[in-house]
Amino acid sequence: MGAFGWPHLLLIFAVIVLLFGATKLPVLARSLGQSARAFKGEMKAMREDDTPPASPAAPGADSAPAASAPAASTSTGIGG
Repeated sequence: MGAFGWPHLLLIFAVIVLLFGATKLPVLARSLGQSARAFKGEMKAMREDDTPPASPAAPGADSAPAASAPAASTSTGIGG
């Protein structure tokens, strides 16, 4: 199963109950869930900010930009 088996997880749970008490566990779990939900929402918003908006093309406009000037030479002058 991995490094932790069910006896290890049971021991960890027992230590958490002893440290925080049974009455605070639901509050801690709710707080953790709200934090995870907020983090997930912020990550989704960041992903949406990174994608460019899909803007509709103007009627009659070409999808490729028009070349108004001749292309510049990329040769370095070495060997030709």
